[in-house]
Amino acid sequence: MDPLKILNREIIACVRCPRLVAYRAEVGRVKRRAYRDWDYWAKPVPGFGDPLARLLLIGLAPGAHGANRTGRMFTGDSSGDFLYKVLYATGFASQPTSISRDDGLELRDAYISAVARCAPPGNKLALDEIRNCRPYLVRDLELLHQVQVVVALGRIAFDAYLGILRDQGKIARRSAFVFGHNAVYETGPGQPRLIGSYHPSQQNTSTRKLTEAMLRAVLENARRHFNARP
Repeated sequence: MDPLKILNREIIACVRCPRLVAYRAEVGRVKRRAYRDWDYWAKPVPGFGDPLARLLLIGLAPGAHGANRTGRMFTGDSSGDFLYKVLYATGFASQPTSISRDDGLELRDAYISAVARCAPPGNKLALDEIRNCRPYLVRDLELLHQVQVVVALGRIAFDAYLGILRDQGKIARRSAFVFGHNAVYETGPGQPRLIGSYHPSQQNTSTRKLTEAMLRAVLENARRHFNARP
């Protein structure tokens, strides 16, 4: 079986974090009134996209009534609406909307992973929960052999990725990398370039801290850093 599929099955079965296990199940039981007819996913959410992707996007965690409901990264909430619209406009998605796991959406040359795979209360993760989930991101990085650019959606994703590189001895220290929107960093010979981006959260998009034009600039910048496939 495909190693990514094996990994994603392990992710879906994960029960490492009792607080998150309880919360995701409770959200799926109580539901939001607008989604009372939905059968919530209410499990950890696996990665999604093209296994030969040159672009890897790293998010924070599933939304309680978004990915925790639909079972697919950035699907079913305002963050996903914003992200996929721009992914489509830049050629990384087959359609501009992401409603459910069976809506036909495909990612093209892109893959989406996350720091954590379960929806956290108040969108706040505990440090031990980030540590517990970290091996899944490490394995995504190992299995996605074609990645040439990593886009970290938010400071937590940016720091998490750099922490992995530091612990693997691929960078000397994290302090050399300062988070900034559309800031590009080299992470060593043969390593993907890293680009920071504000997270497409409703808070950021509603206040226009992040606009479609700003996110589009990040993705177009990422594409400019691609090398031709061998």
